[in-house]
Amino acid sequence: MPLWPTGRQKLNIPECLWYYLAVLLTIATYAFVLYLWKISLPNPLDNYQHLNTQPLLDADAFRALTSEPLTLDNAIVTSLYTDAYAPAVATLGHSLNAANSSARRIMLYIPEQISPRALCIAAASGFAPLPVPRIAPPHGGRGVYPRFVDQYSKLQLWALGEHGVRAAVYLDADTLVRRGFDELFRLPYAFAAVPDVFVNHKGFSLMFNAGVLLVRPDKRVFEDMLAKVETTSFPPKDAEQAFLNYYYGKEALRLPYAYNANLAIKQRQPALWEDLWPEVRIVHYTLVKPFLDDDERGVNVSFVLENAESKLGRRRGFFDQEIREWAEAWRETRRIYGDVLDACESKAAEH
Repeated sequence: MPLWPTGRQKLNIPECLWYYLAVLLTIATYAFVLYLWKISLPNPLDNYQHLNTQPLLDADAFRALTSEPLTLDNAIVTSLYTDAYAPAVATLGHSLNAANSSARRIMLYIPEQISPRALCIAAASGFAPLPVPRIAPPHGGRGVYPRFVDQYSKLQLWALGEHGVRAAVYLDADTLVRRGFDELFRLPYAFAAVPDVFVNHKGFSLMFNAGVLLVRPDKRVFEDMLAKVETTSFPPKDAEQAFLNYYYGKEALRLPYAYNANLAIKQRQPALWEDLWPEVRIVHYTLVKPFLDDDERGVNVSFVLENAESKLGRRRGFFDQEIREWAEAWRETRRIYGDVLDACESKAAEH
């Protein structure tokens, strides 16, 4: 008797299954090679080169756009959801004054979350406080970053038509204005924002950042958003920013990075930041908050400058230039509006 079988034996696995496995393996190998090829291609921004010297705005077109002063139906809007950001709003207001913007100033705030002291500080440099109801995150806030749980209240921007606003440029409180941007109000689009940037593998993204927005308030859109935010499928962690990316995904006008110079750009591609800086209209302090302490808590106005300067030299001084610019803006805010700010503190002490 032979020790092993002779002749052809039946396979335990049908031959057709081997065929399908071979096809799947071929497809998987091809897809993996295609993926490696794709990620090896240099992104134009990650592979940034000093090439274009043309100004961001055409001078003649800019003059034509801005020849008439802005009317009162144009507004620059910010928000205050926590007392900790009050000095930041005051500094933002001062930077707008320095840029000579003629638009109205509105600060959305949630009354039950903001103290009279913080409201007084935030309004010191020109923002007019406007109380709004808090919009709770959908699904009970499940999956939302804790610091973003109030951000759905930003959707109140679309309800500002009831206050006579036809065009609004929204600025997060952690932004600082370096140059005017009144040209944004003349754009004919319903919505505009700047593409987002990430320091991780996502890099330069097609998704936009919600820290700077051009919005055309519309009550019908506002009501439509509220009706759909609970049923729309989107990543919950980034709150209203994720929702707006889905809501305006195909319509959003992508603005140049100069209108929302996210500090992540500098960390991602320093050479790009170097060329961008002279044109920057609005800096967005995403990675460093000069006005918050190391535990991300608010700081008394008497110690805001000291707190900002304490952040110098960190990360080997990588963001020192931007921190110094914010600190200087706060120093000017304190000098110009010091009496108002001190009165805010005095009123708080009386209570």
